[in-house]
Amino acid sequence: MNLNFLFASGKKWKLPYYIKNYAKVFLPKIVFQRRLHQKLNSISSSDDAAYINSRVRYYNKLETVKKLPESAEQFSDFKKGKGVSSVFFLDAYDIISWFNGSYKWSFVPGDVTHIPDVPSIVKSRPIAGNNENSVLLKLVKVRHFIFIKDKLAFNEKSNKLIFRGKVDGKPHRIAFMKKYFKHPMCDLGDITKNNKYPQEWTVAKSTIYDHLKYKFILALEGNDVASNLKWIMSSNSVAVMPKPKYETWFMEGKLKANHHYIEIKDDYSDLEERLNHYINHPEQAIQITKNANEYVSQFFDYKREHLIGLAVMNKYLEMTSQQ
Repeated sequence: MNLNFLFASGKKWKLPYYIKNYAKVFLPKIVFQRRLHQKLNSISSSDDAAYINSRVRYYNKLETVKKLPESAEQFSDFKKGKGVSSVFFLDAYDIISWFNGSYKWSFVPGDVTHIPDVPSIVKSRPIAGNNENSVLLKLVKVRHFIFIKDKLAFNEKSNKLIFRGKVDGKPHRIAFMKKYFKHPMCDLGDITKNNKYPQEWTVAKSTIYDHLKYKFILALEGNDVASNLKWIMSSNSVAVMPKPKYETWFMEGKLKANHHYIEIKDDYSDLEERLNHYINHPEQAIQITKNANEYVSQFFDYKREHLIGLAVMNKYLEMTSQQ
């Protein structure tokens, strides 16, 4: 990895995240648990109580009580390993450490694209269908929840679409590369190591700030969601993508086409037409960036975000007949 990318990628450094969150693991849980009811009760008197409750209902759609199987894991037995990476462990622990360790849950780590058979805590879920068993928490936030300050105005950027991502094993990304690699309106590259696709697709990683030189940034879903969508929407560039099929804590299912992002067809056939439209109507593209900036701003309040997470988990315990 070159030094430019290492020190100026625009992504969060993981070391401070690990230090801060592992420090919480070693604190006695009673430090958090004594404050839980006070924090949850504070919602009703909050100026944005209606907003907080609407977020809780969105993430946790359980409306009828569903009991967990006897084999469900207790909070106190939750550990890193067996498919639970450090970031999944630390982000989940940041919530469950506030609750008694005897409570149980179903936790499905990883990029989840199915709906579990029992109420489960997940990072991602399908947007369509009855997804109430998929209860969202803010997980892997050090990678996914990156927001930036863009110093370039939209009109100062290149009239092109950029994409840098891992293509290998992702049919929809392969299809896009086959269709538009070398297209004059696109700057595309595959950063997969040792991929089996045309060598000319392979490029070095680009920093976030390299991406911001372009008016349009492709946000194609990977294993689940497009991880770059959050920082794109905090910039003065515009995200270009088909209608999302999966969602996370970012509530991708609430995004409006051509209001928060430029929508293209699932087969990408209208890409050139859509880009040309917004190149010729920059005022519309700029309005999309403003709408997107406003949307991401709701995630900036760390204390409120954590409070919503606690409320989501509290409702999960209620709806699994544990409270």
